[in-house]
Amino acid sequence: MENEDLIEKVKREKIEFIDLMFSDLSGRLKSVTISPRELEDCLTDGKWFDGSSIEGFTRIHESDMMLILDQTTYIPLPWPRNGKKVARLICDVYDPDNKPFTGDPRYALKRVQEKAKENGYFYNVGPEIEFFLFRSKENRTYHDTAGYFDFSPRDMATNIRAVMVSTLEKLGINVEMTHHEVAPSQHEIDIEYGEALNTGDKVMILKQTIKTVANSNELHATFMPKPIFGINGSGMHTHQSLFNEKGNNLFYDKKDKYKLSSLARYFMGGQLKHIREMAAILCPTVNSYKRLVRGYEAPIYICWGQRNRSALIRVPRYREGRDTATRLELRCPDPSCNPYLAFAVMLAAGLKGIEEKIEPPDPVEEDVYGFDDRKLAKFYIKTLPENLGEAVWEFRRSKMMKEALGEHVFNKYLGIKTTEWNEFQKSVTDWELERYRDV
Repeated sequence: MENEDLIEKVKREKIEFIDLMFSDLSGRLKSVTISPRELEDCLTDGKWFDGSSIEGFTRIHESDMMLILDQTTYIPLPWPRNGKKVARLICDVYDPDNKPFTGDPRYALKRVQEKAKENGYFYNVGPEIEFFLFRSKENRTYHDTAGYFDFSPRDMATNIRAVMVSTLEKLGINVEMTHHEVAPSQHEIDIEYGEALNTGDKVMILKQTIKTVANSNELHATFMPKPIFGINGSGMHTHQSLFNEKGNNLFYDKKDKYKLSSLARYFMGGQLKHIREMAAILCPTVNSYKRLVRGYEAPIYICWGQRNRSALIRVPRYREGRDTATRLELRCPDPSCNPYLAFAVMLAAGLKGIEEKIEPPDPVEEDVYGFDDRKLAKFYIKTLPENLGEAVWEFRRSKMMKEALGEHVFNKYLGIKTTEWNEFQKSVTDWELERYRDV
């Protein structure tokens, strides 16, 4: 779309506010709002802002940063602001020298995608986003007591999810499925499989949409991985595959038992080898590791299988004539992650597997949760990090992660997560007070 075409479109649709959106390193959506009369200048010259105030960006003496508008992301938002129409444009962050800012999470994903394209690979992903609906932000009272796939009236959020889906469709996000999840007040929305950068953009606006719709229904939506003890946590299982320029699925091989090509197996081998190093990105909070425990359907063992949902990577069963659907499902990411960084490291690890021809171990089709230490050793099955501190230690020593993310993102993210872990270690929790105050 030419600049003049976009300006005319904004006039025709009677847009009065335009939100220029981008992401910080932790995955928080940031925005600055402009009026349509400023759009032409912003399209030509970008929009300056103070990067030192954004987590993980620049220091105060090098604060000037520029937003470059990505015209392909323009779309009217389905919620008015004070009765006025609002549109959105996602932006890339540039430095004052008019070069892509290496600390921009979106740019980190673009870099890895370019490396993949040089080898003829196009990375597609399809995330399943889980979340909870509570009565309020302060009061974690269940909105319903339904369970997996329950139907109304037990599932009291059927109508709310319907509004979420219709709102997402207006935003150009095709929803493949939505349903009640296992835990009370827990829900899932699965969006259409697609190119990784575009899907990262969709995940960012999807979270905002879910929170906005929940708030309009006097509810609080949270993507916290484990908000309540004793019930399942929320994940972001991500389906993934590589295609070539002609649209052929490079993960498919009709002769293989699992219908997986050698390329797919190398890709999986790379992810299994480097998964502990990736954990600090895919499971980025202290709370993430409260989800990754036995007994709650969350993967903790580094293995793969087909029917086995206790495995870290699952290969969905092949259906005749569905060659393009052959894929790998990585089950450890959670919805608190930054999707741009998550997809970047997932792709980088897979490419490393292809480059080094890393063969995955044999599949495991038994319930790994029932394995004792001797059986885990027999299958050479390791585990994910047990807490954020262990994940940060693995991240810190990873050459692959530094190469994938670039030095700026790597060092800034390491600093953020090290501080987060240190603060948690020093904090005194309610559990400790209940347990020890009468000692």
